[in-house]
Amino acid sequence: MPTFAWAGRARDGKSTKGTMEAASEAAVMASLRRQGVQASKVKEAGKGLNIELNIGFLQPKITTKDIVVFTRQFATMIDAGLPLVQCLDILSSQQDNKTFKVILLKVKEDVEGGATFADALKKHPKAFNELYVNLIAAGEVGGILDTILNRLAVYIEKALKLKKQVKSAMTYPVTIIGIAVVVIAVILIFVIPSFSAMFEDFGAALPLPTQIVIGISDFIQDYILLIIGGGFAIVFITKKIYATNKGRDFIDHWALKAPIFGILIRKVAVAKFARTLSTMISSGVPILDGLDIVRRTAGNRTVEKAIAKVASSISEGKTIAEPLAESGVFPAMVCQMIAVGEQAGALDTMLEKIADFYDDEVDDAVGNLTAMMEPLLMLFLGTTVGGLVIAMYLPIFKLAGVAGG
Repeated sequence: MPTFAWAGRARDGKSTKGTMEAASEAAVMASLRRQGVQASKVKEAGKGLNIELNIGFLQPKITTKDIVVFTRQFATMIDAGLPLVQCLDILSSQQDNKTFKVILLKVKEDVEGGATFADALKKHPKAFNELYVNLIAAGEVGGILDTILNRLAVYIEKALKLKKQVKSAMTYPVTIIGIAVVVIAVILIFVIPSFSAMFEDFGAALPLPTQIVIGISDFIQDYILLIIGGGFAIVFITKKIYATNKGRDFIDHWALKAPIFGILIRKVAVAKFARTLSTMISSGVPILDGLDIVRRTAGNRTVEKAIAKVASSISEGKTIAEPLAESGVFPAMVCQMIAVGEQAGALDTMLEKIADFYDDEVDDAVGNLTAMMEPLLMLFLGTTVGGLVIAMYLPIFKLAGVAGG
């Protein structure tokens, strides 16, 4: 019979730990429960490290799709009246993702050990974020866990759709620019030197555009390692600056004011704020707790500060709309709709309408951005590559003209 190491808290509140021989972790937890000990950790002696290594390095990552499918299936089972532990047992047994399966088994064991479902999920922040855990806690307290799970699934699906829209907006220009850089680099490093060697035999002065292109080609070949190293250094320094409070404040502030992408970033921030806060309020989470979670998941320091001011004003007895309008981050229409929602006592419904509206706005912004960027990028690529080709053929045209004359 295997030996298990355990840790927990006794009835008097003191921490305690020890070892026990038992058939399984569940048997250890059941025995400890009978002794009045609330177990917080139970592991078979000598196997803890291997489990962590499997999760951290050898097992697949947990995707958003895994969480959505689990949440949907769990909601259906709870709605059908199945016990919580049985639902977890069924879902863990049919889970293909080994990493997620291990986590679900641990959640099931914690629930069997007397922990609430929310507390059991809280131990696995990489799979279940703070918003997920808080909504589950609200569902358990209110006895509407199935409703909360359905709301969570809808929220995660819409958040994933929003994320994909932003990615699609970025993918096209990044791809075109990447192709342009590769093509230009190949021309400058491999093609231009061949022309340069040929032009040396001409014995005549080369046109200025040709001289400039050959000079750029020579510079890149001489300092290619320095250029690559400089690129990595810029990325590294930018990340270090963004990791500081002042650096992040500066970059996030100007990101919202960027000429092309700033409008898209602002619309995404509004949609995310409205969707998250609506889900939290409609699920029974206190508004200050909801705002705190929304603030920490905003993803932009300027938006975070605006939400923090909202929370501060509410604690002083003021409304949500006033500090939002003063922040300058949220559009006037959003602030007015929120004010109407507060007055009508339907803030969650109004926030959901705002979120739906801005989801469509993001979709339109992505389409417009792609339509606008396409000709600009094609023009850039055509002008750059075409300019290089023309510059290298100018001496040949000049020679042909001399020969013809």
